[in-house]
Amino acid sequence: MAAGRSLSWNGNVRWDNGTILTTDRTPGWADLEQFPTSLTARVLSKSGAIHGISTTLKSSWGCRGKNITGGAATVTLALSWVQDDWSKLLLLKHFTKLWAVGFVLWVVWAIWIYPLLASPLRHLPEPSNNHWLLGQAKRIFAEPSGIPMREWVAEIPNDGIIRYRGLLNQERILVCGPKALAEVLVTNNYAFAKPGYLQQSIGRILGIGVLFAEGDEHKMQRRSLTPAFAFRHIKDMYPIFWRKAKEVTQAMTAEVGGRDEVELEVSSWASRATLDIIGVAGMGRDFGAIQDPENVLARTYRKIIKPSRAAQILGLISMFIPLQIVIKLPFRRNQTINAAADEIRAVCRDLIREKKAKLANKEQPDIDILSVAIESGGFTDENLVDQLMTFLAAGHETTASAMTWAVYLLSRHPKVQSRLREEVRECLPSVDSDVDITSLDIDRMPYLNAVCSEILRYYSPVPLTMRDASYDTTILGHPVRRGTRIVIVPWATHFDQHLWGPDADRFDPERWLPSGSEGGAADRKAASGGATSNYAFLPFLHGPRSCIGQAFAKAEFAALLAAWVGRFEFALANPEEADESKVEIRGGVTARPAKGMHVKVKVVGGF
Repeated sequence: MAAGRSLSWNGNVRWDNGTILTTDRTPGWADLEQFPTSLTARVLSKSGAIHGISTTLKSSWGCRGKNITGGAATVTLALSWVQDDWSKLLLLKHFTKLWAVGFVLWVVWAIWIYPLLASPLRHLPEPSNNHWLLGQAKRIFAEPSGIPMREWVAEIPNDGIIRYRGLLNQERILVCGPKALAEVLVTNNYAFAKPGYLQQSIGRILGIGVLFAEGDEHKMQRRSLTPAFAFRHIKDMYPIFWRKAKEVTQAMTAEVGGRDEVELEVSSWASRATLDIIGVAGMGRDFGAIQDPENVLARTYRKIIKPSRAAQILGLISMFIPLQIVIKLPFRRNQTINAAADEIRAVCRDLIREKKAKLANKEQPDIDILSVAIESGGFTDENLVDQLMTFLAAGHETTASAMTWAVYLLSRHPKVQSRLREEVRECLPSVDSDVDITSLDIDRMPYLNAVCSEILRYYSPVPLTMRDASYDTTILGHPVRRGTRIVIVPWATHFDQHLWGPDADRFDPERWLPSGSEGGAADRKAASGGATSNYAFLPFLHGPRSCIGQAFAKAEFAALLAAWVGRFEFALANPEEADESKVEIRGGVTARPAKGMHVKVKVVGGF
């Protein structure tokens, strides 16, 4: 690199090693390169008095090559404080040019040279047809979450990881093989943290609870909450799940009235039912959302999960402006989210006050999540608010998504629907009776459990999740730099023919049932859906960061689906949607049909 242009100033620059740069020119690149790293330059007057301005120059190459440019520019700027006015102007101009050149060089390095020519991951398999600036970003934004990755996993030979480039050619690592998934999710899981921007965006609604906690804080929170999700507690909640399943089924029956067939939008019913379930089983309060669609919480969540063009625009803006600024911009969407967060927090604080008063009066202890969290003593009131926000949102939205896709798939597969209805009516009491069910009743229904598992495979509620490398590490021996984005995509892994066989793209509950008389081998195969690895099934992930409420979610899902299928027959309102490509899917934390799920509902007598 060439030395900087000569300028005059009234002062000296002295390095820590005693070297004094001449007083008739500004130090340029040649001057800086002849000294060791991390030297401190002090700006001195002619008399040698220290003006108190210093900077440390660090010669760090690779992707951090911009630091030495910034250091040189900072020295130049510091010198301007001891110049006459004319020299100050010249130095400021020099600094601006130097900074601009350094910035351009850094941009070229970061966007093109590093990912294309210098990255240690550049030899990994990756999709073709990359845009010169956008990488694969255009396709990723245009298609439903996880769909491009599904194609890459199917078509690109790989050993478990695939590199792709996003906006501005930022590197992403798609983790899709069992060994790679095991490293990221289990053996080295705390090396990969949830991206910070998720806390600042969806964390406003989900709270910064166990879902976003990291390291020792996450371990403490999970340990404190685990008793609430122990099987002995979950099995006691089955009667709650069934009572709420009966309530929503009876409310939908009333909506149908005496008519032969009625068109209903079922995702709204699913959301209200699961919100009530998490309210009673999780917090000890019935929110009444099934009976009142305008319930404050139901209305609030409906507003924030509604597809929004503004949300997409804000997402794009956040690619170029820090999210801390984006979430404060005067967009209506931001105002809606902030107002919703305030409403949800107010409800959570009220729940905590109510529960603490009940516990203080030594009333019969509850088995709900909130009671266990309070009695653990591991949370402040604000921590408890965050935990409740997490379980309220994640605990009802994911199961509601699963119910929505269940109705869609059963509408497309009437034979599966009919067979399931037969098992439900044979094993469970009518939704009009006062008889409760137990966990044993559900456990003895192999086809119901098979259908639930296949729905979670085929339309996993959460299409993808992301992690960032917390420090320099490796995956399958490949070096992964700190900050590298790791992408885990159930919607891709669940369709990988190497894991699920040649019929991976077919909806088939039979894959979860034992076949023939092979005994133990058949049972083991059925337990995994025929997949070659348990890492092939990711609706709840695996390891210490897996979904703490998965047993809760499976139980309520089974109870709701059994009640609905036992009472109703579903058919698509729009026959064209039998073609999956005709169903527009909205993005977000969970996947749902953008226009809702409209189906024809018929009451089937006898249940």
